[in-house]
Amino acid sequence: MSKYFFAPEQNQQELLDKGNRSLAFSTQHDFTEWQGRVRTTLQKLLGGQPERVDPEIRIEWENKESTYREIRYVFRAEKSADVPAHLLIPHGPGPFAVIVCLQGHSTGMHISLGRPKHAGDEKSIAGGRDFALQAVEQGYAALVIENRAFGERADQRPDSARSDKGGCHHASMVSLLLGRTMIGERVWDVSRALDTLEHFDEYPLDRGRIACMGNSGGGTVTYFAACMDQRIQAAMPSCYVCSYRYSLGRIDHCQCNYIPHFMEYFDLQDLAGLIAPRPMVLVAGAEDPIFPIAGVRFAYGTIEQIYEAAGAPEHLDLVVGEGGHRFYPDIGWPAFRKMTGW
Repeated sequence: MSKYFFAPEQNQQELLDKGNRSLAFSTQHDFTEWQGRVRTTLQKLLGGQPERVDPEIRIEWENKESTYREIRYVFRAEKSADVPAHLLIPHGPGPFAVIVCLQGHSTGMHISLGRPKHAGDEKSIAGGRDFALQAVEQGYAALVIENRAFGERADQRPDSARSDKGGCHHASMVSLLLGRTMIGERVWDVSRALDTLEHFDEYPLDRGRIACMGNSGGGTVTYFAACMDQRIQAAMPSCYVCSYRYSLGRIDHCQCNYIPHFMEYFDLQDLAGLIAPRPMVLVAGAEDPIFPIAGVRFAYGTIEQIYEAAGAPEHLDLVVGEGGHRFYPDIGWPAFRKMTGW
């Protein structure tokens, strides 16, 4: 036995619990000045932004389904980074609010479209993850994009060259080598996807009413995209918003979740200051094993204070499903509609 006393990660846990986060929310701050400092710092931590290039939109096909029109297209987010996307537009005069639907860790965006391709997809879809179909059923247009490292954008190296079969470990680590983060890159893709909506002016889309939603890793990108892109007028992150003291800091998560130096400045709930006063509905599972409900409620207490300081306490809600790590459409969508009035 070592003669030195050292419980594994004990010092890290103490830093998580007691560390001095220099930009944590306080009612003593001037809200606008604090908000600006948080935005500048978060942009720096997310890493360098790519060069903005022409999206070179390529329409691959268009179908008419019974309740919606579907356009499959590809756009260029940055040099050598193409993004497959599907735009679903309900039949009718519109104009329709647009919901950006983001998958979490899964086999790809086809889950949002309710189209199983691989073993286990049916279970994922049945777990409330066919977001695009739900959005159309609710009367919204849905924009679905393939997140980096998943589905059609998954690692193409042979299995013999990979330690994470089907995951995003390698891509996340290379992002760090490049001075970027996977979260920052995925947020960039969402912003570039919003740029492409201008190409579809002939369709009845209301670009003044854009929202973002997703579960788990999709909730991650939803939350950070809403922080960084003011065009997102409402957000519904599911099974993600939880103090890092309870989740990432204590429970193993995919490497794509981590941002170097993050907890020197703030915890996750503090970033709600970049979303307020815009409407936000947080969805959580009472039995979620990786984003514990105690950490969700801890974070929500601060977020409530933030929305109060922003003068918009009525623009925030938390709904909790009696289950695990999944989206709960039966309580999520009604809360979203009530919050936004859309």
